Amino acid sequence: MAKTIFITGTSSGLGKRTAIRFAKLGWNVVATMRRPEVEKELTRYSNIKILKLDVTDIEQIRSAVDQAIKTFTTIDVVVNNAGMGAYGPLELAKEETIDWQFAVNVRGPINVIRAFLPHFRANRAGMFINISSFMGITTTVPLGSLYNMSKFALEGLTEGLYYELKPLNIDLRLVEMGGSAGNNFTKNIVWNTNPDIKDYDPIIAKVRALMENSSNAPHDDPENIVDVIVSLATREKNDFRTFVGKATNSLMKQRKSMLIEKYLATQLEKFE
Repeated sequence: MAKTIFITGTSSGLGKRTAIRFAKLGWNVVATMRRPEVEKELTRYSNIKILKLDVTDIEQIRSAVDQAIKTFTTIDVVVNNAGMGAYGPLELAKEETIDWQFAVNVRGPINVIRAFLPHFRANRAGMFINISSFMGITTTVPLGSLYNMSKFALEGLTEGLYYELKPLNIDLRLVEMGGSAGNNFTKNIVWNTNPDIKDYDPIIAKVRALMENSSNAPHDDPENIVDVIVSLATREKNDFRTFVGKATNSLMKQRKSMLIEKYLATQLEKFE
């Protein structure tokens, strides 16, 4: 009997690639997105069910989870992939931007996990794969305090849940990824700005230049990240936390090699 995976944020990038890979592997796939009416590619697969889902909308999540279970009876794996990023000086952030960053990247996974727990608990089986970032373990780019906050919170949430869900045979996994080709992350960034405050302009200019030139920088192959998700979902790999890509592993090696004061100063020097 085919297994079923439920994935958030499948309209583009990693989410879409993951949905297609699992469909090709013979899994049933519930691919969720905010605007399913415009999706063209995933509709080609008979074993992909596309559902409307905004991870900040609890009623919409409940509806999507109910539809998924009614369609496939059992959901085996849930991938919390949907996420967005806010960058810029914290002082300049709008109140709604702060709330939005938390709502999507932290409360979103919480909402989805809570909606699926009754199903997993009844089955005494299930797995949540939370897509995080090296920015949930360490910091490296100025002006990312809100995004870092959201990913650090996801890390703490996932570790904390281990203690209450492991006795119920519900597994948790974290995927720590860096930049990958084709994810449109930099294009979707919301920037905190205020034309009346100039003190942050020098570092804003340097970070934005880095982001804008990222297309010329080496990126990890997103298919390698999908490989990791597949290996976790199929239990070929059982690591709680998986670091993916050269940049991620290099950064983590550097972070572990020195005191935090030196590490922070070293990263800042790149932008001075």
